[in-house]
Amino acid sequence: MSDLGSDLDLGLLSPVRVGSAAERATGDGAWLRAMLDAEAALVRAQARLGVVPMEAAETIGKVAEAGGLDLAALALRAREAANPVVALVEDLTAAVAVVDPAAAEYVHRGSTSQDIMDTAAMLVAARTLDLITADLDRAATALAGLAARHRDTLMPGRTLTQQAVPTTFGLKAAGWLHAARAALARLRRVRAELPAELGGAAGTLAGYVEYARIAGVPDLEAYPERLIAAFAAEVGLAEPVVPWHVLRVPIADLAGVLALTSGVLGKIAVDVQSLSRTEVAEVVEPAAPGRGVSSAMPHKRNPVLATLVRSAAIQVPTLAAGLGHCLLAEDERPAGTWHAEWQPLRECLRLVGGAAAVTAELAEGLVAFPERMRANLALTGSLTVTERAAAVLAPVLGKGAAKRLLGEASAAAAASGRPVAEVLEELLPMPEGLDLARLFDPADYTGAAGALVDRVLRCCPDE
Repeated sequence: MSDLGSDLDLGLLSPVRVGSAAERATGDGAWLRAMLDAEAALVRAQARLGVVPMEAAETIGKVAEAGGLDLAALALRAREAANPVVALVEDLTAAVAVVDPAAAEYVHRGSTSQDIMDTAAMLVAARTLDLITADLDRAATALAGLAARHRDTLMPGRTLTQQAVPTTFGLKAAGWLHAARAALARLRRVRAELPAELGGAAGTLAGYVEYARIAGVPDLEAYPERLIAAFAAEVGLAEPVVPWHVLRVPIADLAGVLALTSGVLGKIAVDVQSLSRTEVAEVVEPAAPGRGVSSAMPHKRNPVLATLVRSAAIQVPTLAAGLGHCLLAEDERPAGTWHAEWQPLRECLRLVGGAAAVTAELAEGLVAFPERMRANLALTGSLTVTERAAAVLAPVLGKGAAKRLLGEASAAAAASGRPVAEVLEELLPMPEGLDLARLFDPADYTGAAGALVDRVLRCCPDE
């Protein structure tokens, strides 16, 4: 068989994230950049506290910023240490030595692989979450517009796949909006709490402290806390209280929020899929050249945006569950659980990132068809308002008797195709002054739908 292309993962099997900003933010190059950023930030923090010459820190920072390391070679050499940091430190040290041999002595001083890898993971997560929240914010803005425009657009409410009582498309869109805002608030909270990692070989910061002692740093007892704060400030992450090498709460917390977000986006997607069915045809995705085409059927226009989002929403919770298992990290450095996090974390980030971008596009271009919603509601006529009629007749007949009567009338109306009000009048004389036309008008039975839409639109976006 001939070689048809690269052995690299180009996204052939994951179209939801192909070409997305989240894909670029989570690729191998992005992880390498984050590791180099962590190394440079560490030496800058040490220089600020008098442990490393400032000139050496500047040299290391410039070399790290320039990059130029052989990513493929680093990946292969990562097998020898079970992580890529060992090879990275060797190559970065060699690159710095070419510029300034003295400065090379200060690369990775006192550190350990997990400090760099965990900090890099948080940097990748932070940068990707910034993209995700921006796209979710776009989607929320579009959903708010849909909710406002269709506040009173009548449509069938459906429960267990069947028409139930009337609702409005505005309320459905407002529900999507509220869930999206809830996800946004949680993502922003997690983003703000993503911590740097600094612990040294076994979480005691002993190596860092020893180099500070050698450098003659005053008030050595306060040095660890000062170093943690300085490092966190340099990388732009939250300051950890203690090293979290085996306390994987930040990863599990992030995974849980990503799973929730994927579910929120997936809920919007499955609703759009259902409403896009040929037999329903109440909404349609935004059109684009070539979008939704079938390889066999020229007439088809498939809801591919919703399909992409739903595919991500199915995958992310399973990946997130795997990250939750990594909370079981033994001793002061886990053998396997820490290493098992990297790929599923990346997949969660890029799947949710891709889904958020697609959802923003979907929400901004979604087209609703109010006349089709009305026509679908007419399929069941006034049957969707029998709940109301039962409530109105309950004071006259009793609750149980009213419900039985409406059940009998509904069955007869469905079988004969006649209006349920007409059948009901034949079964029982109606109370004087009862306006049957209004009683059985679906448009007059949307309850608090409009007020609920207004309530969602009034809510603070981050609530």
